[in-house]
Amino acid sequence: MNSYRIAGIDVHKKMLAVVITDIGAEGELVFEQRRFGATPEQLRLMTEWIIGNHIQSVVMESTAQYWKPVWLALEGKCELHLAQAYSNRAPKGRKRDFQDAERLVRRLVAGELVLSFVPEREQRLWRTLTHAKHQLTREKIRALNQLEAFLEDARIKLSSFVSALKGVSSRRILKALSQGETDAGKLARLADPGLRASEEQLRDALSEAATLDPCYRAVLEVFLTRIESAEQHIERLEKLIAERLKQHNDAVVRLAEIPGLGPDSAQQIVAEVGPEAAAFDSPDQLASWIGVCPGREESAEVSRNDRSPKGNRAMRRILNQAANAAVKAKGSAFELLYRRLVGRLGHKKAVWAVAHRMARIVWKVLHDPVRYVEKGIRANPAAARKRASRLISQLRRMGYRVQIIAVTSEVAA
Repeated sequence: MNSYRIAGIDVHKKMLAVVITDIGAEGELVFEQRRFGATPEQLRLMTEWIIGNHIQSVVMESTAQYWKPVWLALEGKCELHLAQAYSNRAPKGRKRDFQDAERLVRRLVAGELVLSFVPEREQRLWRTLTHAKHQLTREKIRALNQLEAFLEDARIKLSSFVSALKGVSSRRILKALSQGETDAGKLARLADPGLRASEEQLRDALSEAATLDPCYRAVLEVFLTRIESAEQHIERLEKLIAERLKQHNDAVVRLAEIPGLGPDSAQQIVAEVGPEAAAFDSPDQLASWIGVCPGREESAEVSRNDRSPKGNRAMRRILNQAANAAVKAKGSAFELLYRRLVGRLGHKKAVWAVAHRMARIVWKVLHDPVRYVEKGIRANPAAARKRASRLISQLRRMGYRVQIIAVTSEVAA
């Protein structure tokens, strides 16, 4: 067996336990151990030591976010593997730093580790941008919900007469209110003429403005500032994402054509799986990685649990939201699939089945590449023949003699 040198790294926040060995040597594996810090200088020394020992492959454990600087330091210098932590668990009471690193190497060689998919550096940057935008969007929604609760506490019933507090009229009114305006009539006149609520209704909703405590006005200003700041940051990130994904606009457009998806969710999918889904050889692999397929926990040929695996959380969230939107698209294949399953499985499982179908379509659109074609309520000839055969069999079992007569389209009309 040819010599093949490999390193294992047990990653911690402040230190790294590194072992190296030659798996081509005869007899028991002999490990050389060395401890490093996690500072940039220590990472440079570790990289030099690994390169100096002609290491061809490095395996490390996915420990929170602490593995990322180590990965960046070694990227491009040798083959890297990132193991999921639960696949390298030690027996209870037998956990040691260097032993954990040695176990990583042994289990990698034996094929017992569950390895994570780590995309290229550019795609990781896309993920950073889309994840940051998602977090800011959540913060904005949370601030809007808190603002509505705060206005109720202040007896300002504006949300009862406007569709959303984030609208232009609502913002204009709330800004004036935070700046000290006390006249309910003046505040009501700041609304756009096209607003459904009448001026009298708005005056009544804002009647407590005259006696509003200055502390409430100050808190209101804080909420408005939080929301405006989040919107500005989201807009900036949207420009950065569009710039970074400019060369993959075609993939984004093709994904956005799928019912339930749009430009924003399409960008997030490209950031997660890549513009061609090249890391996944089949739609089954992609569905398994996302976690939208049934699990399998079998013992003695009996399936004890078919719960879906955890998978990629970002993709699970995107597809779940997209599936809930797609089932409302009238005449779409997703709506028909949902209707067929919801009575037997219930809403949640039916939506999850739609998410699985969407994952397979996403792979097809990116991998081939092709455009999505909505077949909707078009009859499937194979399914129609199967249904006709089933109905004929049922009638014959009931004692009827069945004669098949083809009906032309003119007669049918």
